[in-house]
Amino acid sequence: MEQINSKNMVKLAVSALEEKKAEDIKIIDITEVSVLADYFIIASGTNKNQVQALVDNVEETLGRAGYEAKQIEGYQTANWILMDFRDIIVHIFDSENRLFYDLERIWRDGKLIDPSELA
Repeated sequence: MEQINSKNMVKLAVSALEEKKAEDIKIIDITEVSVLADYFIIASGTNKNQVQALVDNVEETLGRAGYEAKQIEGYQTANWILMDFRDIIVHIFDSENRLFYDLERIWRDGKLIDPSELA
């Protein structure tokens, strides 16, 4: 049951990111490698305003569906914003910090998910 919930959350979050033109959206299934969450979503924005708009849209979209963020960090600086929804964690970066932190490499043991697999 948990997995179905988190998949739904991922779909909503990805949709919210796409709506605001997020770049290079990646979904990583980390259920086999971590107890932190089921999924990581990583995306980029081109500037501070877009990064914050992406966060606002994800928070609003998931909130309307009844999923409240447990924690949101980094909103003011907007170079790496972490949104913790328990089952999913959304990372939204500016381009420079995304390259620097390279979460895709760090979490390469997770399974990269194609958005079409969530349907």
